[in-house]
Formats: sequence, C-alpha cells, structure tokens
Amino acid sequence: MTAARPLAGLGVVLTRPRAQCEAIAAALEAAGARVIVFPALDIVPIALSPDSRAALASLSAASLAIFVSANAAEHGVALARAAGAWPAAVAVAGVGAATAAALREAGFARVIAPATGFDSESLLACPEFNDVKGKRILVFRGVGGREHMRTTLEARGATVAYVECYRRERPASDPAGLLAALDRGEVDAVHAMSAETVDNFLALTGPAARWSQVALVVPHPAIARQPAAAAFGRAVVSGQGIPNLVDALTRLRKVP
Repeated sequence: MTAARPLAGLGVVLTRPRAQCEAIAAALEAAGARVIVFPALDIVPIALSPDSRAALASLSAASLAIFVSANAAEHGVALARAAGAWPAAVAVAGVGAATAAALREAGFARVIAPATGFDSESLLACPEFNDVKGKRILVFRGVGGREHMRTTLEARGATVAYVECYRRERPASDPAGLLAALDRGEVDAVHAMSAETVDNFLALTGPAARWSQVALVVPHPAIARQPAAAAFGRAVVSGQGIPNLVDALTRLRKVP
C-alpha cells in the first residue's frame, strides 16, 4: 500500500446498477482496489399511476418540487419536460449532493440542498422549509419508500403529492464469480447504498455465503442499523460521495 494507491490489494464489491458503478469503480481501481461489480438493485422506469399523472399535471400549481435521489431527478425531470417546459415559478430541491448535482446538470441554476447531510432530515432542516404552510409540494421518487418527508411537510401545513417515476427491482445477477472470489479470500468489503440493496445482495448470494469476515460499507447510519447488516463482520459508515468512500475504505485497509 502506498499513498498513491491506498487501497492496494483490497477487494471491494459494488452493488449499484451496473451503469452507476462505472465512475466509482474507476476511482477505486485508480486507488489500487480490486473491484467486483455485482448489481443488487435495478432502477426500472415505469408508466405513471393515475395519482402520479394527476400530480405531474398539477406541477405548474406547485411551489416546490423535491427529488429524493439522482434517479428521481433523471426520470422525473424527463417526464416533466416531455409534458412541456419546466414552470419557472416552481423551485427545485434535492436530497443529497448527488441529487443536487443531477438537477444542476439538468439545467436548474438554483437547487435547494443541504450544505451538510444527505438525507430527508437534512433537506427538511433547510430554511426554505421553515414556512411551507399552504404550499403545494410535489415529491418525485420511486415506488414506495419512507413517508417521513410527506408527514413532516404536511405537519407544517403543506399539501404533498407524489410523482412515482421508477421502480426498484432485484436483478438476476449470477453470484457464482463473486462467491468464488469470496472463497479465495479476495473480498474485503461490500458497498451498498440502501437497506433494500443489502437485503437483495444477501438473497442473491444465498444463505450458504459467509460474510462474517467482510465489512459492509454504507453511506448512512440507518442502513448500518438494519438487521441484515448483522450478516457482515462489521458495518462502516462512509458518508456520501466517492472521496468519502475511498477514505472509509482506506481506514478499513489500515485495520489489521
């Protein structure tokens, strides 16, 4: 291990959809890691439900649109623009830096996002959400998910509607190569972005797989607290973003 290659020899499994792993894999490999891409989650665009169509049709009457993820930004903005130009009076907000970056790349000059933190609680702590009484807010998200944002905004007096524009699915990833690497002692860490991904990963790799010598690296403490995390030797919270992931893996690499 050198300063230029702090992850030399570390075997890391990436579980995001394959296309979303490319930049992460490149950064980890540049730092010396051996990367195995094993998607445990797929993002699938869907036809809007009647409720979501009605919500999207009311976009021009909204004060604010919230995007809960970069996937929501990608699919939600495309759907909205397919129906017409984005209404200039409707502000946009993103949960986390990656979502905010996706919205800026989509052409929004001003994006409400927390300066620190990357979850719903952090976004709701922004001053723009202190007085939302009487405002209509659309939340772009995948099918299902946490209700914390909606219940909090409604408790503050806002009217909230969902535009559910994609679905998360468990892919049919073949675990044979991954399990062979595990048996050879070549897997040191598994990186997962959500509790659902961890559940899918364990289901795909099967009950015979032994992950007790492998670290689970996740961006948020809530994921580390999920029961499925107990299948791993330990859970490491990295925070969001590739630099934080590299830092967390570097600290892991230094542990005997």
